[in-house]
Amino acid sequence: MRILQLHSNYIEYKPIQKEIAIAEETDEKTKRLEEVVVLFTAVEEGDDETAARKAIDEVKAFLEKLKVNRILIYPYAHLSSSLAKPSEALKIVRVMEAYAKTKGIETYRAPFGWNKQFTISIKGHPLAEQSRVIMPTKAEKEEAEKVSEALKAEEKLVSYWYILQPNGEMIPVEEFNFKGHENLEKFARYEMSKVRASQQMPPHVPLMKRLEIADYEAGSDPGNIRWYPKGRLVKSLIEQYVTAKVAEYGAMEVETPVMYDFSHPSLADYINRFPARQYVLKSEDKELFLRFAACFGQFLMIHDSQFSYRHMPLRVYELTRYSFRREKSGEVVGLRRLRAFTMPDCHAFCTDLEQAKKEFITRFKLCIQVLEGIGLTRDDYEVAIRFTKDFYKENKDFIKSLVEIFGKPALVEMWSEPFFYFRLKWDFNFVDNQDKAAALSTDQIDVENAKRYEITYIDEKGERHYPLILHCSPSGAVERCIYALLEKAHKQQRKGEPPMLPLWLSPTQVRVIPMSEKLLEHCEKIAEKLEASRIRVDIDDRPLTMQKRVREAEMEWIPYIIVVGEKELESEALPVRDRKAGKIRKMTLKELIDEIRSHVQDKPFKPLPLPKHVSKRPQFHG
Repeated sequence: MRILQLHSNYIEYKPIQKEIAIAEETDEKTKRLEEVVVLFTAVEEGDDETAARKAIDEVKAFLEKLKVNRILIYPYAHLSSSLAKPSEALKIVRVMEAYAKTKGIETYRAPFGWNKQFTISIKGHPLAEQSRVIMPTKAEKEEAEKVSEALKAEEKLVSYWYILQPNGEMIPVEEFNFKGHENLEKFARYEMSKVRASQQMPPHVPLMKRLEIADYEAGSDPGNIRWYPKGRLVKSLIEQYVTAKVAEYGAMEVETPVMYDFSHPSLADYINRFPARQYVLKSEDKELFLRFAACFGQFLMIHDSQFSYRHMPLRVYELTRYSFRREKSGEVVGLRRLRAFTMPDCHAFCTDLEQAKKEFITRFKLCIQVLEGIGLTRDDYEVAIRFTKDFYKENKDFIKSLVEIFGKPALVEMWSEPFFYFRLKWDFNFVDNQDKAAALSTDQIDVENAKRYEITYIDEKGERHYPLILHCSPSGAVERCIYALLEKAHKQQRKGEPPMLPLWLSPTQVRVIPMSEKLLEHCEKIAEKLEASRIRVDIDDRPLTMQKRVREAEMEWIPYIIVVGEKELESEALPVRDRKAGKIRKMTLKELIDEIRSHVQDKPFKPLPLPKHVSKRPQFHG
């Protein structure tokens, strides 16, 4: 059973039409409840009366904390892809309703089996949104699908939340004054609620379609994306940039398989320590899973390698195209949460904790630099630092130094005991226009996997030891970087600024528009000079009005537009429409080239991904 629990100012709903044959009879018109905890409830296969009562017991404990005693049980199938039969689901929600009443809870229930229209106002405190997973009795003993022990642990995990300030002061999250840190407050609320599903389409989805960057692929599993030429260019440039920065840092690039044997002893054990759902496939007599990170291949490779303390920290890197995680269907949305994604994955093997700490700080700074280069500043994301209580006690100054480097308060998640293979983890999180968050860069100190994979190094005395392993993604999934850039652009637009991608990632950096066909030859010469300077330029040679072509260039977020008329044949000065400045500037071609080169600096370059003449291009998104 899955429950989305919302502490609400009010909810107003109205049954519209029956969705299933066994829908309950109701004469309800519009129903409004105030000061109520709404339980959006999906009853799953295997749920029983025990699960129904367990759900209400958990809710009652929560109500006491909030000092509220009114609930609405709202059947909501969209939270799960493995629903119980309608007749069973109806039976379970009726048990929940009856049991809640015996507990003295003022209980209401929306009619089952109806398509309903609703309006809801959710309260603003950090505990207002909660997600609950109630396991049926049978499922607790034996689950039908392969789910890692870590994932089960994560769903039952008890976390203690704090805000750690750059001065080292750690304050319980409910006591922290978020004035001036509104984005951090949104992030904290999102993390504490554990509600990941989106109820509305995020702004980046229509943007990625309209800009012909990417789209859903109906012919594949949800969460697998098709990339159009413009999107492929943006994605490829980010991939190249991150890989170059990691090489500069000193990591060796490798390539490893995308599928692994479930029965391999090291892998089977590791899967149960990693909170991710797998894609499973069979090949002859083997059961295989698709990787969810590059850890498996890199660890097996390093297991077969010989190295000593002189080679350490030993740094290995792979750009995984692709990693796979079978995310819940309700959580798969746009580019924020995918089932197949490109993950830059960098591991460092360290001799001891002191070397690991030093390396951890180097990589922390590297990740800030990588995101900055992509186009995301520290104002665009928040940091979460997660650790066990004992690790914090022994390494307080080290953890505080990370927040000092970041220069902003950090959200802290503390666990009383270890649940995963790491004892310390941090992640940078972008908060979008729906107040949902997605992790970008991350790093972890792994204390288990060297032993699990029998990875050893030789110390100064010739003795073998297990290294500590750091797991870092310098940017996070490349798709998420693009999601963050599009959501950031939407935020800019809401502030009245022109939305745009960073100049080095803009598919077309300069568009040249001839006012008449006879000026086309002159436009070609301008384009040739820009191309020679490694600038992506195209020419809109379509027989449309100049105003329409300028408007369409603006709709494509093209940074510089040059309209060429008769005057430009005689003059070196060109009227350049500068999107960022929001005005037309008189510039020579050399001045424009110099300006663009100064902005893109040493970023990777790829040529135009489409035909240079706009008239020759297909339309990818209808």
